[in-house]
Amino acid sequence: MGSTGTVLRELRGAQKSAKGVSLYSRYVNRPAGRVLAAGAYRAGMTPNQVTLTSALFTYGAVASVALVEPSWSLGVLVWAALAVGFAFDSADGQLARLTGRGGPDGEWLDHVVDCGKLLLVHAAVLISFYRFGELPSDAWLLLPLGFQLAAVVTFCAGLLREQLGKAAVSARGPSWAAPDAQAPVSRVRAVALLPADYGMFCLVFLLLGAPGAFRAGYAVLAAVQAVFLAAFLAKWFRELKALRAG
Repeated sequence: MGSTGTVLRELRGAQKSAKGVSLYSRYVNRPAGRVLAAGAYRAGMTPNQVTLTSALFTYGAVASVALVEPSWSLGVLVWAALAVGFAFDSADGQLARLTGRGGPDGEWLDHVVDCGKLLLVHAAVLISFYRFGELPSDAWLLLPLGFQLAAVVTFCAGLLREQLGKAAVSARGPSWAAPDAQAPVSRVRAVALLPADYGMFCLVFLLLGAPGAFRAGYAVLAAVQAVFLAAFLAKWFRELKALRAG
């Protein structure tokens, strides 16, 4: 087992492409995940154990949102736990690539945890609104449901786009490349994706101590998610259609 510095260098070399990744994920979450992956490697953890550690932090934070009265201190704890959980979510894949111990079971577990996260975090906000919020109108209770719908559809549609795209490319043979396969990494796109990044979403929980500000920030992010969903669906449909015609 090499030194931590050696492991970090190997992890950096095994990093996934930065294409289609926001600045937060590229410069904050992935480097944090790299450090956690190195620590997990030194501790002898498996990628699946890292995934479950991610779930522990994330679901613990989500449960706190639903069960504990909002406050500034709760907001800091929730944000920290969600951010750490997100970093472990990056670490499991990095550790799998480093050790060669990844597989369909690990990828399945990772996606199950991610899907549950997206469902439960907005359900927790809805419960918090109902239990603790002095809402201007009951219509606010619909907001987490709409946000949840947009987030889950984006996640599932993106996953299907990736898998169907891989299947189409595989069917055409190794010499055929997808239309956008050689597109360079775009810094403008990385900035534009920031509002839709889960790590940026986690920051809104720092406002839990000010219910009005939290509702406003949450509503803005929900609107942004809806806009990104519409844009992503149109983009992915065009790409899959191009693959069929290619």
